[in-house]
Amino acid sequence: MIFPLEELIKYQGNMYEITCAAARRSYQLSKLEDPELEENGGKSVSLAARQVFTGKVKFRLSENVENPAIAVY
Repeated sequence: MIFPLEELIKYQGNMYEITCAAARRSYQLSKLEDPELEENGGKSVSLAARQVFTGKVKFRLSENVENPAIAVY
């Protein structure tokens, strides 16, 4: 699986937010040792990006103005 370039090109939202969400999801996948990682050749970033861009996982920006963060769920 390569990085989902078509979804990246079509994306109309905030690029910074979705990049942070993919990074956070990649961290989650690595820490949880998700079985999907083996199917993806251990490439957590491309798997996370695909999951975020296709809507398999959702994310939102924290409403805390002093400490904004991205929550991935």
